Amino acid sequence: MSDVSVASVVVSVEAPVEAPVEKGRPDSAEEVRPDRPWITLVWNDPINLMSYVSYVFQRHFGYPKEKAEKLMMDVHHKGRAVVSSGTREEMERDVEAMHGYGLWATLQQQD
Repeated sequence: MSDVSVASVVVSVEAPVEAPVEKGRPDSAEEVRPDRPWITLVWNDPINLMSYVSYVFQRHFGYPKEKAEKLMMDVHHKGRAVVSSGTREEMERDVEAMHGYGLWATLQQQD
């Protein structure tokens, strides 16, 4: 048998250290613009009855029965409806309230 010898060579290369560069945010179609209002969207779900969704819209938003039923039908037929608009903080409260009622809801800036 022959003896095999393995040699290890460690090479250390120091790269120059550069100061971090602050980069701006890339332009995005989803950029938040303070001049556009926020909206609350309620989405269709397989769980809640249409009468319950209409009831929630009347109870939480104070909508008359006709408006609540129109919004409920939009949710049912179109898959979603804009149920409120305003500041981001207000829409966050509305989304949280809809979740409290068991509805699927999100917020986004209005197109």
